[in-house]
Amino acid sequence: MKKSKEIRFLPLSLAITLVAMTIAACEKPILNDESVVSDSVADKNLQITITQLEDTPFNTSSESPTCTRLNFVVYDEAGNRLQQTNQQQGTTGFGTAAFQLDAGTYRLVVLAHSSNGNPTLTNPSKIQFTNATGYTDTFLYYAVVEVDDEPQALSLSLRRITSLCRVVIADAIPDEVTCLEFTYKGGSGAFAATTGLGVVNSTQVVKYAVKGRAAPTQYDLYTFLHDTSGSLRLTAKAYDIADQVLMENTYEVPLEQDKVTQLTDTFFSGESSGGIRITINDQWDSDYPWPF
Repeated sequence: MKKSKEIRFLPLSLAITLVAMTIAACEKPILNDESVVSDSVADKNLQITITQLEDTPFNTSSESPTCTRLNFVVYDEAGNRLQQTNQQQGTTGFGTAAFQLDAGTYRLVVLAHSSNGNPTLTNPSKIQFTNATGYTDTFLYYAVVEVDDEPQALSLSLRRITSLCRVVIADAIPDEVTCLEFTYKGGSGAFAATTGLGVVNSTQVVKYAVKGRAAPTQYDLYTFLHDTSGSLRLTAKAYDIADQVLMENTYEVPLEQDKVTQLTDTFFSGESSGGIRITINDQWDSDYPWPF
């Protein structure tokens, strides 16, 4: 005689708990402080598209990108960060972002740059790049926006807020030199979103490996000025493979916001071989025929 099987049912409350635990186990945890924005732009009530950087159409080409990183940040009226989306060149949707927000007033910051990492964006009054992330050409959009339930689409033109000191060493680099280090003060590594002007007194440091470079050589040093014009105290040092300083020189360099100052020097040959020349121009193209 076969024994009958006994079927037991779990209490309803326990069954619901187990199902909830199973679903939670399948979800991936969010391990950063950035908002998760869905791939769909159409279902958000603040939709953003970058169309221009300064006077140049926004370029997403991987062959000649205008920038490699974008940051879209929404703050409340008091400056508290609410949502943030970071993008890197080459990813789908580069140059577009969307947020779902409650009706109200917000502060919107959008940045374009090519640093090795993203700046600190916690406070819109002090957006901070560091020597570790590096300093590059940087473009900014800032506005106070009113949001309601109806979708709002913004086409943005970002403006350049950096100043560039372009150092050109006109003479040949000696074989024993392996690295050039540029340390400069007078500018800022951080800026306020409302003005695009520098807000701290920074010591900025940029290093270049130079072994095997043919003369003339070019080195680009970016900063955020505290006003629309200013100056840098720049020290250039040449190192050998043992980190010994072989050559050192200091310069006073005038700068203007959104302009390029070129400093040309026969760094290794001395002033008798041509001396120092400083010119200021608004031509940002690296192929511009600057006089050497």
